Amino acid sequence: MSATSKKTATGPAKIRVRHAIEADIPAIQEIYAHYVRSTTASFEEDPPSVAEITSRWQHILELGLPYLVAARGKQIVGYAYAGPFRERSGYRYTIEDSVYVAPDYLGRNVGNTLLSELIKRCTDIGFRQMIAVLGDSTNAASLALHSRHGFFVVGALGSTCFKFGRWVDAVLMQRTLGEGDTTSPPKVPGKRKRKSAHK
Repeated sequence: MSATSKKTATGPAKIRVRHAIEADIPAIQEIYAHYVRSTTASFEEDPPSVAEITSRWQHILELGLPYLVAARGKQIVGYAYAGPFRERSGYRYTIEDSVYVAPDYLGRNVGNTLLSELIKRCTDIGFRQMIAVLGDSTNAASLALHSRHGFFVVGALGSTCFKFGRWVDAVLMQRTLGEGDTTSPPKVPGKRKRKSAHK
């Protein structure tokens, strides 16, 4: 499936958000490869292979975290997932979101729908803070998307990436999930999956 098309449609796309399955990985890889090759939204410089994206997807599932796709019929037009903000145990109630939309579906409510569902699912399984690390402070679309969902800018890391022959910063945004820090959290956030569920 192509992440781009010759005709550019407008208006909200009719999509269904569901859990990503292994058959979705080639389409996910193609979408992500576009952002790696063409933008500073990702600080990777070489697109990871389908095998590498599969390994990353499996790791997210093993942590009991959501990995979602936006499907329009049989076409994958975007994806989103939550990953650990940091690996050390004290950070276990804080996660980082990632949202990517196929280029020809930008501005069609796909990212908005994905992020809304990701926030809901992460809240439901006990997480209390969500962090967004946005590549490049000129990335107006991502800044607007996250602001729309209650994220606020908490800082920026200047010139932390060198890509396309220039220095690029990273913007940090944050939002509270559920009761945030007003109550004690559950003992273990997330839903641990059985290994058989990933096959």
